[in-house]
Amino acid sequence: MFSKACEYGIKASIFIALNSYQEKRVSLKAIAKEIASPEAFTAKILQDLARHNIINSVKGAYGGFEINKKQISEIKLEQIVKAIDGDKIYNGCGLGLHTCDENHPCPVHDKFKDIRNDLKIMLETTNLEELALDIKAGASFLKI
Repeated sequence: MFSKACEYGIKASIFIALNSYQEKRVSLKAIAKEIASPEAFTAKILQDLARHNIINSVKGAYGGFEINKKQISEIKLEQIVKAIDGDKIYNGCGLGLHTCDENHPCPVHDKFKDIRNDLKIMLETTNLEELALDIKAGASFLKI
């Protein structure tokens, strides 16, 4: 459903949020290792997230990536998805067809529309704080 870049972006954002709660910046290398993503690919994803003001990039010897602790609860998953994948998850065809709409639906159009609406609600209402706190509490896991 999400692109690989978007999956990595969500994982990276959660990992950065976890570390930001402990007042720690994390390096590109540490993020790439944690989310099992190639460093160059991770760098591009982090650049997109920083450009959309989701994460902060700090240069220098003590630099790295962080999120302002007050901002963690305000960042919704929808912002991350939009920063990386745009809005195609809300508009794209469930089968990947170029032409699929109400007037020319694919075989799964109506069923996929309901799933897409539920997904939209989940992305708009889920914030980084609740995901990071679930991991901190051991209720969910970012890496196995």
